[in-house]
Amino acid sequence: MSSFSRPIANFLAPNLEKDDTLLALKVIFQPWIWKEGKFIYEFEKIFNDYFQFVDAISFNSGRAALFAILNSLSIKKNDEILIQAFTCNSLVNPILWQQTKPVFVDIVGVNNNGFLDLNLDPIDLEKKITKNSKAVIVQHTFSQPADIEKIQEICKKYNLFLIEDCAHSLGVKYKGKLLGTFGDASFFSFGRDKIISSTFGGMAGSSNSLLASKIRKFQKDLNYPSYFWIFQQLFHPIIFSLILPTYNSGFGKFLLYFFQKIKLLSKGTSYEEKQGRKPNFFPKRFPNALTILAKNQFLKLEKFNRRRQENTKFYFENLPDNFILPTERGDIQFLKMFPILVENQKEILSESKKYGIIFDDQWYQSPIMPPGTDLSKMQYRMGSCRKAEEVASKIINLPTNPAVSKNDLDRVLNFIIKYAKPIES
Repeated sequence: MSSFSRPIANFLAPNLEKDDTLLALKVIFQPWIWKEGKFIYEFEKIFNDYFQFVDAISFNSGRAALFAILNSLSIKKNDEILIQAFTCNSLVNPILWQQTKPVFVDIVGVNNNGFLDLNLDPIDLEKKITKNSKAVIVQHTFSQPADIEKIQEICKKYNLFLIEDCAHSLGVKYKGKLLGTFGDASFFSFGRDKIISSTFGGMAGSSNSLLASKIRKFQKDLNYPSYFWIFQQLFHPIIFSLILPTYNSGFGKFLLYFFQKIKLLSKGTSYEEKQGRKPNFFPKRFPNALTILAKNQFLKLEKFNRRRQENTKFYFENLPDNFILPTERGDIQFLKMFPILVENQKEILSESKKYGIIFDDQWYQSPIMPPGTDLSKMQYRMGSCRKAEEVASKIINLPTNPAVSKNDLDRVLNFIIKYAKPIES
């Protein structure tokens, strides 16, 4: 492992390429185009054309897009929104900010066929529906399609809104149909480690004319984020062009820590959000500067996802038979990360760093990530979703992102074969 090689990781700007850095460098010196501009409408149009929604409405984050959707559904205080455990506080918080109640549903876990399924369990979903239930948010975890047809049936049976969380699944199809087009509305994230990235950003989409118009109205009533917040996001791809090649030497880690400490770099999740509070920079409109970055990444979507597909296939073909593998549901194209379950999670997370492999992507330890999230503030009760809690204590996610080379894949595979202790099915 070279001290001046890019670390193998699921996070740390996994989609960043030279043209993204140069584009951010160009835009950062044009503050007069940072807020309002034509690229917002251009990006919304190409996104909407891709999905064939009635409308696609942009926001400065996926959680802001979800907040707008919930607001537009006229959901009242103390109504219940059903979501899966083994999720991010970015999904829970918009529910709390609406003063509605998150109801946590367990995941499938290891299914009857011996495959790993990290998505919402339809059986547990139906058990937890009450007279106060108003909507279900279905998360396609790590690009693996949830059992969307069964969940659709349940929502129809109980007259519930269905919202798709496509933060991990932009461009994924299920039975020939794009994820995000099954529900009443869907939302997408363009966060720093998502399928495409503009550091922060999000989109809401709907094929329901009335709902789409309400979401658009909500967006128009918002302000743009501050110039400083926009600068932080533009600075991210620029400084990461220096952080990544020096990360293994330690200098890149120092740069990351230093620029976050002096607040020139934002963090993916704020302290307020770990406490269930709403920071003042959400929800906001998606600024023109970041749509320029998002559009550039969106034009590379097919290339990125083809690479993820190749990397996913590598693990399916080369991991030993004693590992429990993710379910291949329908015509799944790729996995954003390739999950396996091990008995020695802490050892793997620690030992791998010596080899320039960073599995510490924060999807571990807790049923609501990242670690440090106050579960009581999320209204999560330990023991309520035992499969999600068990998975969180044993999961290791292998990288499939576009930055991972064939040599990287071999290194990851060799490390896992040598050190990992697979769980018994």
